[in-house]
Amino acid sequence: MPTQLQLRQVSLSASIGSQDLLQDISFDVARGDRIAIVGPSGAGKTSLLRLLNRLSEPSSGVILFENQDYRQIPVLQLRQEIVLVPQESKLLGMTVQNAIAYPLVLRKLPKQQIQQRVSYWIETLHIPVEWLDRNELQLSVGQRQLVAIARALVIQPKILLLDEPTSALDAGRTSHLVEVLTDLATQTTILMVNHQLEIAELFCTRVLYFQQGRLIQDEPASSINWHKLRESLIQAEAKAVAEWG
Repeated sequence: MPTQLQLRQVSLSASIGSQDLLQDISFDVARGDRIAIVGPSGAGKTSLLRLLNRLSEPSSGVILFENQDYRQIPVLQLRQEIVLVPQESKLLGMTVQNAIAYPLVLRKLPKQQIQQRVSYWIETLHIPVEWLDRNELQLSVGQRQLVAIARALVIQPKILLLDEPTSALDAGRTSHLVEVLTDLATQTTILMVNHQLEIAELFCTRVLYFQQGRLIQDEPASSINWHKLRESLIQAEAKAVAEWG
């Protein structure tokens, strides 16, 4: 498949001090990849997503998006192509229906087209009708996560970045979301940070394993020893907690 993203020796320095959040990261992303990004707390997973969405800027190295230096692409244009859904999403004081439609309103799409796209994703993600007039204060964390994912998907991004999208969802909604995202990957490349390895195992075609800001492992999902990876993560998490505490 054609390459969409290329990272070459990319580092990201912390704003305070000299420690790198990411250190000499290199990997390629092909169109249609479903990538699980795993690792202990503080490994650099969220930092990577923020970097790819240009909420952070690399301190060194090169990132190419469709063979173009992504810093040469206007930020707003890039964020319409590479969309990030953070773990803690806000609806900006809007109702659910208005929040999902908002990116399309900004683009000044015809009202009928907006309604069609919004209705499609409300139905596809099984968002209940009774949510539509609620604001974020009337929603649980998991409900806000689902609405934020719908808001991202109406944009039809080329690359979707998800930070722990299932962390607050119940088992039924998690299972359905994984099915939707798996089907979507024929059109959209997906990079997902997820601590739940059982979700990663169901969803991904590839695994990136990060530890202390470094990319330790980059393998197809079919060659992953999931039991060994789970044990490695438990040990790395324990070490990280000990170092922090």
